Amino acid sequence: MCSRKVQPFLNQKYDELRSSSARSRQPFCDPLFTCTDESLFVRRASPGSIEWKRPKELCDDPRLFVEGISSHDLQQGQLGNCWFVAACSSLTLKEKLWTKVIPDYKVQEWDPEHPEIYCGIFHFRFWRFGEWVDVVIDDRLPSRNGQLLYCHSNAPNEFWSALFEKAYAKLAGCYEALDGGNTADALVDFTGGVSESIDLQEGRFSQDQEVCDKLFANMEKAYGRGSLLSCSIRATSADEMEARTPTGLVKGHAYSVTDVRRVRLGQGLIAFFKSEKLNMIRMRNPWGQKEWTGPWSDGSEEWNRVSQSERESMGMTVADDGEFWMAFDDWCKYFTDSIICRIINTSLFSIHKTWEEVMIKGEWSLDANPLKNRAGGCMNNRSTFLQNPQFVFDVCKDEDTVMVSLQQQDRRANRKDGKGENLSIGFEIYRVEQNREYRMHAPQDKEVSSVYINSRSVLLRRELKFGRYVILPTTFEAGLSGLFVIRVFTDVSSACRELKLDEPQANCWSCVTGMPSRVSSLSLLAVAGLPQGHNPYAIIKCEGKKVKSQVHKGSQEPAFNTKAIFYRFKPQEPITIEIWDSSLACDSRLGSVTMQGDPSELRRHHTMSLCSQRNGEQGTVTLMITSSDDLTSV
Repeated sequence: MCSRKVQPFLNQKYDELRSSSARSRQPFCDPLFTCTDESLFVRRASPGSIEWKRPKELCDDPRLFVEGISSHDLQQGQLGNCWFVAACSSLTLKEKLWTKVIPDYKVQEWDPEHPEIYCGIFHFRFWRFGEWVDVVIDDRLPSRNGQLLYCHSNAPNEFWSALFEKAYAKLAGCYEALDGGNTADALVDFTGGVSESIDLQEGRFSQDQEVCDKLFANMEKAYGRGSLLSCSIRATSADEMEARTPTGLVKGHAYSVTDVRRVRLGQGLIAFFKSEKLNMIRMRNPWGQKEWTGPWSDGSEEWNRVSQSERESMGMTVADDGEFWMAFDDWCKYFTDSIICRIINTSLFSIHKTWEEVMIKGEWSLDANPLKNRAGGCMNNRSTFLQNPQFVFDVCKDEDTVMVSLQQQDRRANRKDGKGENLSIGFEIYRVEQNREYRMHAPQDKEVSSVYINSRSVLLRRELKFGRYVILPTTFEAGLSGLFVIRVFTDVSSACRELKLDEPQANCWSCVTGMPSRVSSLSLLAVAGLPQGHNPYAIIKCEGKKVKSQVHKGSQEPAFNTKAIFYRFKPQEPITIEIWDSSLACDSRLGSVTMQGDPSELRRHHTMSLCSQRNGEQGTVTLMITSSDDLTSV
């Protein structure tokens, strides 16, 4: 499991360093992120004329914040990090979130009445690979000709965005490591949430009004519950990067979503009672300019359909400030990708839906021994795929919404060694036996696959039925090493854990009981021909172990799909399947079948007569069984 305690990055502790600087009466100089080219660039040399200056050397009255924090504070500098700026813009809209990444912001603010207490040290917090880390920096910022080189605020004496960017650059290794990135990654780093990527073209949202409306409802609810959103238009070539379209939008460029709402149309009381509404979305270009020029753009005639009071409640302004509104239908038409970073609610005291979370760190590691290798690659590598790490979890309700997030370790700090690119990652989920406690060695029923992408994180949200499941997180190619974090969210506890053992291990009782010599995996598929008026369920038994199915109320032909696996000490003893009737007074057995489960039996699929002691044969049982004397083959 992963710790939620805040860890000092590079073991630099803010309080200790600040106290030391105060005692020495010298402004803090960070020895681990120095004012050199190494902190600016991956490999290339400085173009010259770059000076590192403290805020008081750039203006007379420096402040962390000027008139509070706003999405309009940020202007992208000479780095290609619109993805970072867009994520920051989204962050500023949620006070509960930005006060977490900018801790003690009132204490960190300049105090003009007591300049002697200023120590030139700041700290910011980021969610990094399963835990919050506290990053300490000094206040020296790269500049040229007295102007900040990178991210900066509109107000010349406001410095939170420049300092925040420096802390994030330190986390990544240098400023250039932020040149080109993924908004989803930054949103996760700022919140500890999980990012869901939506392909607006593949989902055909602009062509199907029903799915478009569902997406709007999803985004409106997510935004209202504190999620951070962004969007972009995919560039299909290098020439298209940051190219402006005829409608004023920019390709290959990240926009932050700053509002999602239903806007009331019309004027006066007629509008109030008629209640015609339009689904709309507001965005901001990190450049602080270049806006949408189509319908509902700033100053367009469509705004005559909206009352003055409604425009004021929307915060509607007519200015080339990079922020603009669009009708949601047009947004689905012109944008290609969107990201929803969900802030997962795990609080026990909440009026909104809460989730049970399990978070586990894992590793893809290469080993010549197939039983020890954990770098098997995706399903294309059939001979090694099941050698990947495996994690088991339970769905304890008839049906439950499950979210699985896979995040690989941030590799940007390794760019100087030529190893800074993300691996292509994804995962598969299999439905397995209800009592499986050891690793899978043969493919089972695949429930769902995630996408495979060279992103830092992959998220899948799916409705799953009652049962036990195994997740296989993988790299796309076999033989690649790396660290990862897997997070599983369910409505009730899933008891998620890693399957590390391949087979039962000897213990202090093994000298008495011996060791299992055979493994049998059985799937009870269905029962047919039962008498009316029963609520059947199944019990699969072998050598004192048993697995019980769910009850199928009033069904004469229940489709069980119940699985069980047994490691057998006495292979001569059969496996028994009993069908029972559930009742309030007393459960009664309707019948049973037995299977020997011999490995020599080549036929896996069986349909057998259900035998009752009272009524003879009544109904049939359909099942599949696989047995082997090699315990690591099933």
